[in-house]
Amino acid sequence: MAANGGLRDYVRTYLAEARTVLDGPYLEEALEKVAAIFERARTDGRLIFFFGNGGSASTSAHFVTDIAKDTFRGHGPRFRCLSLADNIDSLTAWANDADFTKVFAEALKGLARPGDVAVAISGSGNSPNVLEAVEAARALHLTTIGLTGRNGGKLRTMVDVALVVPSESMQHIQDVHLVFLHLLDGYFRDVHPPAPG
Repeated sequence: MAANGGLRDYVRTYLAEARTVLDGPYLEEALEKVAAIFERARTDGRLIFFFGNGGSASTSAHFVTDIAKDTFRGHGPRFRCLSLADNIDSLTAWANDADFTKVFAEALKGLARPGDVAVAISGSGNSPNVLEAVEAARALHLTTIGLTGRNGGKLRTMVDVALVVPSESMQHIQDVHLVFLHLLDGYFRDVHPPAPG
């Protein structure tokens, strides 16, 4: 992104690029697939695991808060969600005693059951600990979702459903991941809340 003309030009350029990245059928196509997976998980009482590094770890925690809390309307089944990036004790124990590439995979092996869902978030699609966790999720027979960008990296071909943001900018990739989260959250809160029962 060019930043030659000062703050106002930078802001205009950034927002124009963001609008371009948000425009396209890829977002709606991924939302339809992921919404169906989430609805099945909610109905069946499956756990949805989220994980990622850095900004993607923050997005992981944000997903859990919004999907688990905002979408409940006082009746019907709730979303059961967990961010594997939130347990600093477990993360540092596995990183110290084994290897940082295992921090999410080992947590999944201890908590996940067949039929659960794993949501892997990696802007590059090549984070080793995220990829190892997806391998573990597949071996455990979880449904896998990947949120990534650029060319999708290795993650793109490893998951059942991939959202690949067509941008080289990590900022725009993470922007779209958050928009994706808020679209899912709003859909399950406002359009498709849980049925009473």
